[in-house]
Amino acid sequence: MKVEELKRVLADQREVLEEYFRKERIIERISPAERLSRALSHPNILAVLGVRRCGKSTFSHLLLKGEKYGYVDFDDERLAGLGTGDLDRVLQALYELHGDLDHLLLDEIHNVPGWELFASRLRKTKRVLITGSNAKLLSGELATHLTGRYLDFTLFPFSFREFLAAKGVESGPALSTARTAEVRSALEDYLRVGGFPEVLKFGRVVLSRIYEDIITKDVLRRFRPRMGADFREVARYVLSNFSKEITFSKLRNLFGLGSVRTVKSYVDHLALAYLIFTVERFSPRLKERMIAPRKVYCVDTGILNTVTRFSEDRGRLMENLIYIELLRRGALSEEPYQVFYWKDHQQREVDFLIVRGWEVEALIQATYACGRDEVEERELKALLKASEELRCRNLTLLTWDYYDELDIDGMKIHCLPLWRWLLE
Repeated sequence: MKVEELKRVLADQREVLEEYFRKERIIERISPAERLSRALSHPNILAVLGVRRCGKSTFSHLLLKGEKYGYVDFDDERLAGLGTGDLDRVLQALYELHGDLDHLLLDEIHNVPGWELFASRLRKTKRVLITGSNAKLLSGELATHLTGRYLDFTLFPFSFREFLAAKGVESGPALSTARTAEVRSALEDYLRVGGFPEVLKFGRVVLSRIYEDIITKDVLRRFRPRMGADFREVARYVLSNFSKEITFSKLRNLFGLGSVRTVKSYVDHLALAYLIFTVERFSPRLKERMIAPRKVYCVDTGILNTVTRFSEDRGRLMENLIYIELLRRGALSEEPYQVFYWKDHQQREVDFLIVRGWEVEALIQATYACGRDEVEERELKALLKASEELRCRNLTLLTWDYYDELDIDGMKIHCLPLWRWLLE
């Protein structure tokens, strides 16, 4: 494209952006603001990653609020087909529109083949913020040239606290009885529709479109699996089995695919697009972790309810919600941790095991219970057995609406309603 054509497109994009910020109510996202600001305090690259349409662009613009910066949305169909040779012209167009720039926001730049060397060159003199809906964004050429000289942050759909803010529901530390009831009701909505920002504006109808865009634009178009129909069937099946164990060999046999490697590549593509996450079974032995079945969770319960129709299975949806919240908190933490599930040879199972460094820090079990009589004994026994085996005394039972502290054989289990835990 010629520079004058690029200038028209970029001017249009800026105009649309400014109109959006004038008209829309913007929800400030929870983030490690100081850490991210520090990353842009000198020439560097900050990558904001996450599933398509979770709010990365809006979040990135807010990070640059008050700065003079150039902006390019490479997801614009008018920029389709740009190659490495066009990127210097894009930069020239930005300079001619805005003058000299110290900050650049390059939205979904991975749509341009060979963008990595361009970004690597820019970071020597510019503060560069890039966004992407692909976990491989920082691999390959960029990682080779930067050798760790960048920071990345993963953004998720709205947390429950952000969801409440968007709906105008108070979520302070001291809630009245009426406000508590409002929060509980909002949690039912959150479990059903999920946290994609557009859902609050347009309703659940947009979830089908978001799911299709992820499959089409972030997987099929990018990775081009040879058998698109098979891939779609595997994707739907994997989502339908969220919070359950899966194995690649079982999927291969179920769909009659050629090899385990093919199935693994399909699941990896879904994970790279941030649609799903796989969780390993905990074992101190790496080989045992690798061969054991994995559990699958989806980035958003609204997607699950749209694609799989599991809106009535509250227990599994709770479990999915808890896992994504654990990932979100991990992204905010200065000290990252790993999340596993635990299962022994007698099939006793604990949903989540938090490991920081070499230490098992916490055990978390989820149950759709509103009272002590609804808590299944097997869930408590599994917690106690895992506690004994892993030498961890920090035990939590997340419930739908049951608050208590159980003392069983000298071990304390903290029972906490999900809504309260989500607002911690």
